[in-house]
Amino acid sequence: MRVNLITRPSDPSQVSKGAIPLFLTIKPACGLPGDYECPTDSAGLLRMLRQQTDLPLQVIQRFEENLYTFRSAQLLGVELSDRVLENLGYFID
Repeated sequence: MRVNLITRPSDPSQVSKGAIPLFLTIKPACGLPGDYECPTDSAGLLRMLRQQTDLPLQVIQRFEENLYTFRSAQLLGVELSDRVLENLGYFID
Protein backbone atom coordinates (compact mmCIF):
# COMPACT_ATOMS: atom_id res chain seq x y z
CA MET A 1 0.00 0.00 0.00
CA ARG A 2 1.27 3.47 -0.84
CA VAL A 3 1.21 5.82 2.11
CA ASN A 4 2.45 9.23 3.16
CA LEU A 5 4.56 9.26 6.33
CA ILE A 6 4.60 12.46 8.37
CA THR A 7 6.45 12.92 11.65
CA ARG A 8 6.39 15.39 14.48
CA PRO A 9 8.32 15.21 17.74
CA SER A 10 6.31 14.02 20.72
CA ASP A 11 8.65 15.80 23.13
CA PRO A 12 10.46 18.73 21.46
CA SER A 13 12.88 19.03 24.38
CA GLN A 14 14.30 15.59 23.52
CA VAL A 15 15.57 16.55 20.03
CA SER A 16 19.23 15.62 19.68
CA LYS A 17 21.37 13.35 17.51
CA GLY A 18 20.04 10.36 19.43
CA ALA A 19 16.64 8.75 19.03
CA ILE A 20 13.92 11.39 18.94
CA PRO A 21 10.56 10.35 20.40
CA LEU A 22 7.97 11.20 17.78
CA PHE A 23 4.50 10.66 16.44
CA LEU A 24 4.25 9.05 13.02
CA THR A 25 1.16 9.83 10.96
CA ILE A 26 0.34 7.33 8.24
CA LYS A 27 -2.03 8.53 5.51
CA PRO A 28 -3.13 6.63 2.41
CA ALA A 29 -1.35 8.28 -0.54
CA CYS A 30 -4.47 8.02 -2.72
CA GLY A 31 -6.29 10.60 -0.60
CA LEU A 32 -8.83 8.23 0.94
CA PRO A 33 -9.63 8.55 4.64
CA GLY A 34 -7.70 6.32 6.99
CA ASP A 35 -5.15 8.46 8.81
CA TYR A 36 -3.42 6.74 11.70
CA GLU A 37 -1.00 8.16 14.27
CA CYS A 38 1.34 6.09 16.39
CA PRO A 39 4.17 6.83 18.80
CA THR A 40 7.65 5.68 17.81
CA ASP A 41 11.17 7.07 17.75
CA SER A 42 13.49 8.21 15.00
CA ALA A 43 15.88 5.26 15.37
CA GLY A 44 13.13 2.65 14.97
CA LEU A 45 11.51 4.49 12.09
CA LEU A 46 14.78 4.89 10.20
CA ARG A 47 15.64 1.22 10.77
CA MET A 48 12.23 0.22 9.39
CA LEU A 49 12.68 2.44 6.34
CA ARG A 50 16.11 0.95 5.61
CA GLN A 51 15.04 -2.66 6.12
CA GLN A 52 11.40 -2.74 4.96
CA THR A 53 11.30 -0.37 1.97
CA ASP A 54 13.07 -0.05 -1.34
CA LEU A 55 13.67 3.68 -0.86
CA PRO A 56 17.05 4.89 -2.14
CA LEU A 57 19.59 5.60 0.58
CA GLN A 58 19.75 9.28 -0.44
CA VAL A 59 16.00 9.67 0.18
CA ILE A 60 16.28 8.11 3.63
CA GLN A 61 19.29 10.29 4.47
CA ARG A 62 17.43 13.46 3.42
CA PHE A 63 14.46 12.35 5.54
CA GLU A 64 16.80 11.79 8.51
CA GLU A 65 18.38 15.24 8.06
CA ASN A 66 14.92 16.81 8.08
CA LEU A 67 14.05 14.94 11.29
CA TYR A 68 17.02 16.45 13.10
CA THR A 69 17.06 19.87 11.41
CA PHE A 70 13.37 20.77 11.21
CA ARG A 71 12.09 18.42 13.94
CA SER A 72 9.62 16.97 11.48
CA ALA A 73 9.82 15.22 8.14
CA GLN A 74 7.63 13.62 5.53
CA LEU A 75 7.89 10.95 2.89
CA LEU A 76 5.19 10.86 0.25
CA GLY A 77 4.06 7.81 -1.70
CA VAL A 78 6.07 5.21 0.20
CA GLU A 79 5.20 1.60 -0.62
CA LEU A 80 4.80 -0.39 2.61
CA SER A 81 3.71 -3.99 2.82
CA ASP A 82 0.56 -4.91 4.73
CA ARG A 83 2.77 -6.72 7.26
CA VAL A 84 4.84 -3.60 7.98
CA LEU A 85 1.71 -1.47 8.31
CA GLU A 86 0.13 -3.98 10.70
CA ASN A 87 3.36 -4.02 12.77
CA LEU A 88 2.95 -0.26 13.12
CA GLY A 89 -0.63 -0.78 14.26
CA TYR A 90 -2.28 0.31 10.99
CA PHE A 91 -5.01 -2.19 10.16
CA ILE A 92 -6.01 -2.87 6.60
CA ASP A 93 -9.49 -3.95 5.50
